[in-house]
Amino acid sequence: MDPQRPLSPRGHAQARDLVERFSAERAHVSGMAAWAPAAIWHSGKLRARQTAEAFLTLNPFAEFKMVRGLRPDDPPEIMLAALADATRDLVLVGHLPYLPVLRQRLIAADAALPVFPRHGLVLLERAGDGWQERLVLGSNL
Repeated sequence: MDPQRPLSPRGHAQARDLVERFSAERAHVSGMAAWAPAAIWHSGKLRARQTAEAFLTLNPFAEFKMVRGLRPDDPPEIMLAALADATRDLVLVGHLPYLPVLRQRLIAADAALPVFPRHGLVLLERAGDGWQERLVLGSNL
């Protein structure tokens, strides 16, 4: 797929809808009502960057950058290593099928997880030595 292919008007609407739904839903998740990302990382592909831009409404001062390890063909070990030392709240914007693989590796190889939403988000939180899933949302559009 062309790394410079932009989001369609529908894609922009889906990204905005997702952030709006997240903003509403986080109020129902314990401890998340005022959550805002300290950093927003994306794969560098134009569509991912444009999707990531929608999340800037949650914190316009968040670090915003392309990082290695979020492209569809990247090995999950790159992002697993980056997240091992991460202490800030992050938004990661990437691609299918990569993100479901990363999610599975973070939570547990044998955990039964709901389907990763197309045009959606999964909120994970560090829990002790691992990660737990707190929220799964898909776009309504």
